[in-house]
Amino acid sequence: MRHLGPVAPAATISSCECARRLPKAVKVRHRLIAILLIVLALGVGVYFADSRLPALFAEELPQAEAVLVVKEERKLYLLRDGEPYREYGIALGGNPVGHKQEEGDQRTPEGDYVLDWRNPNSMAHLSLHVSYPNEHDQAQAEVRGVSPGGMIMIHGQMNGFGWLGHLLQRWDWTDGCIAVTNVAMEEIWRAVPNGTPIRIEP
Repeated sequence: MRHLGPVAPAATISSCECARRLPKAVKVRHRLIAILLIVLALGVGVYFADSRLPALFAEELPQAEAVLVVKEERKLYLLRDGEPYREYGIALGGNPVGHKQEEGDQRTPEGDYVLDWRNPNSMAHLSLHVSYPNEHDQAQAEVRGVSPGGMIMIHGQMNGFGWLGHLLQRWDWTDGCIAVTNVAMEEIWRAVPNGTPIRIEP
C-alpha cells in the first residue's frame, strides 16, 4: 500500500479556515464598536475639560468690591479699595462700539449697573447678570419705539467649547454679553457676590 504522508487533523484545518473566512459583517461591527468607544472617551474628555478642569485651575481671590470693564481695552478688572487687583481679557458683541440701544444690536451697554443675580446652569459656563436695562435705558428705548433688550451677562465659553476658549477670545463673538475663559469665569464667580457694582466704559 502506498504511503501518502501525514495528514493534518480535520479539526485543525476547519478552525484555520474559519479564522480566514471571518465574515466581513463581524469585522465591521468590531470597528464600529472601537470608533464608538473612542468617541465616548473624547466626549468624556471634553466634558471634563469644560466643566471640571476650570474649577481646579482657578485661583481663590479676595472678594471684589466692584467690577470695571473697559471695552476698548477688552479688559475686565476686579477692584478693591478702588484699585484693580485682577484683570481678564474679554470678548464682546459683534457690534461693540457704542452703548446698547435696542434688542439685537449686538452692543454691550455702557454705564453703571449692578451684578444682581447669577445662573450656575446657563448655556455658557456660569453667568452673572448685568442689571441692564435701567430706567434711563428703558425710557430711551420707549422714545425710539424699540425694545431695549436685556439678559446681558458676564459668562464663560459656550458649553462644550471651553477647551477652545483662548482661541475664541480673539474675536468678539457674543450678542452683547461679556465673555471670558472658563477659568477666568470660575475666579470671577467666586470673587464677585450678587449686588456688586459694575461700570462699563467705552
